[in-house]
Amino acid sequence: MPSSDLRQASTDLTSPYPHLLKPLDLGFTTLRNRVLMGSMHTGLEDRAADFPKLAAYVAERAEGEVGLIVTGGFAPNLVGWLKPFGGKLSWPWEVRPHRAVTAAAHAHGAKICAQLLHAGRYAYHSLSVAPSKLKAPINPFTPRALSARGVERQIDAYAHAARLAREAGYDGVEVMGSEGYLINQFTAARTNQRSDAWGGDAARRMRFAVEIVRRVREACGPDFIVIYRLSLVDLVEGGNAWPEIAAQARAVEAAGATLINSGIGWHEARIPTIVTSVPRAAFADVTAKLKGEVRVPVIATNRINMPQVAEDILAGGKADMVSLARPLLADPQWVRKARTNQATRINTCIACNQACLDHVFQNKRASCLVNPRACAETELVYRKTAAPRRIAVVGAGPAGLACATVAAERGHQVTLFEGSGEIGGQFNYAKRIPGKEEFHETLRYFRQRIDDTGVTLCLSTQVDAQALRNFDEVVLATGITPRQVDFAGADHSKVVNYVDVLSGRVVPGKRVALIGAGGIGFDVAEFLVQEGASPSLDPQRWMREWGVDTSFESPGSLTKPQPEAPAREVWLLQRSPGRPGAKLGKTSGWVHRATLKAKQVRMLGGVEYLGVDDEGLHVRIEASTQTLPVDTIVICAGQEPRRELFDALKKAGINAHLIGGADVAAELDAKRAIDQASRLAATL
Repeated sequence: MPSSDLRQASTDLTSPYPHLLKPLDLGFTTLRNRVLMGSMHTGLEDRAADFPKLAAYVAERAEGEVGLIVTGGFAPNLVGWLKPFGGKLSWPWEVRPHRAVTAAAHAHGAKICAQLLHAGRYAYHSLSVAPSKLKAPINPFTPRALSARGVERQIDAYAHAARLAREAGYDGVEVMGSEGYLINQFTAARTNQRSDAWGGDAARRMRFAVEIVRRVREACGPDFIVIYRLSLVDLVEGGNAWPEIAAQARAVEAAGATLINSGIGWHEARIPTIVTSVPRAAFADVTAKLKGEVRVPVIATNRINMPQVAEDILAGGKADMVSLARPLLADPQWVRKARTNQATRINTCIACNQACLDHVFQNKRASCLVNPRACAETELVYRKTAAPRRIAVVGAGPAGLACATVAAERGHQVTLFEGSGEIGGQFNYAKRIPGKEEFHETLRYFRQRIDDTGVTLCLSTQVDAQALRNFDEVVLATGITPRQVDFAGADHSKVVNYVDVLSGRVVPGKRVALIGAGGIGFDVAEFLVQEGASPSLDPQRWMREWGVDTSFESPGSLTKPQPEAPAREVWLLQRSPGRPGAKLGKTSGWVHRATLKAKQVRMLGGVEYLGVDDEGLHVRIEASTQTLPVDTIVICAGQEPRRELFDALKKAGINAHLIGGADVAAELDAKRAIDQASRLAATL
């Protein structure tokens, strides 16, 4: 055993995560631990010119000691493309660029598999094919139904792509059989209306999946990892019931699968599966249910973001491995930090989706709100400075924290001034929103980073231009102030702003109107309708609210939703016409809208505010004047940048940089703020 492996093994004996760090023997190869870096499309897979960046991205995670890596999806043929000219592995000349990626993983001791993903009716192009001619509700393109010969061609394409993957140096492939993609479309009655050998009863519907695994195994031999991603809960009408899922698992095991990974929910499902309001490890019990059906190792997934969560799953016998995708965007050193007992230093994924999935659905490169270096490893580099400078950062919100700690990491002498008694800025309000408890983790991470990088933190400290004269660089991250409104009665005692409410200075009455339906308005609405502990902290409560069968036996694992009664009667209003919340994130906005609808919040657009008096809020909607009999009106109508100090510095002849809300206050975009702050700090 190499000395580095011996050192790791000796450390593992005293680790609080012995099950997580235990090697996994697959017979023909051994994984160094139980962490699989789950597949996540980054946008770097789509062009060969981006493969050096993809290799750098993989290298950082492999160097961080991930055991097994699965790439973003590669189509096995043209019709399987997710989008035109997307990632594909079907032609011999497509092999060579992959070798840099596989070499990057192997150089740091990780194994790596290519995910083979055929989009089926989710393909965003006119060449799409599917088992039946049924358009997906999330896609404008109607697929062509495959002929029997066409089905055979798709199976052959998988086997051929797997052979090319082996030639490219991959240790295996993951066959994507879940999330509503082509294979899943064959296995579910919802999308398979065939009456031939590939449709009808469950045995014929699963035949497509089984044949793919069998032929991939035949094509690549016994010493090749074949992961099958099995949809354990479809979460759609017409989905599979447990006996059909279990039978499929046993069949793909017999066909040659090495590992079975858990797939949770279709993309068209109206139940969230990975957003921050989903409880941690919410679906681990269904993986445990699968573990009793097969002998091959099984992998738990979804909302596993800290080592103790993963350790508990493995120690409890619910799975043999855990899959982390977004957590390894957030912190490529996740496994190494777990092994060396440094979990407090993990930059935790908060499951916001803003820079990862939202980017991908906008055809942009993925990144991470809390780690803007993700997928930009060759571009955003924190090099040690040859000329340390004295830097003042004013404001310890997300932008100020990111700028201060990156600058200090690079070797600068940084002083961080904060007027309040705690770091965090607007994150201190966000962490109080039900379902956003993960924001506590980001603040824990930055507290640790301040200590580790040597930032001098000055809390409860107001500074002026005179106090900043002796610094070489001044960065203002002074944040925002809530925007004031101007209508009759705006100064009435019923009218408060969202900061008053979220800070606890004001306790709203039982009937509340919110003026402004952007991200803050939705957050405040969720805060007001929930009283006591959030369902996001209790998987059983959360599943009851959303209608997930906790036994996972029913078709699609669906049951009737049982939302808890709202704590208040709430109106969510916006001046502009149209549906409130239409501009929220693509992958999470629908969850917020559905949550408020279940809590009976009335969401109205095109509202003209006429005034406030003792009777309530007077409004005009579509030429109809009415009075909302509310006890409290909360203003969530945007923010203004705080720049008083910037103006004073300019007068004093001191140059300063503006970042975060102090630069652009619109919608309190933490993703933009942290990215901007980190990039500035990299150049100072």
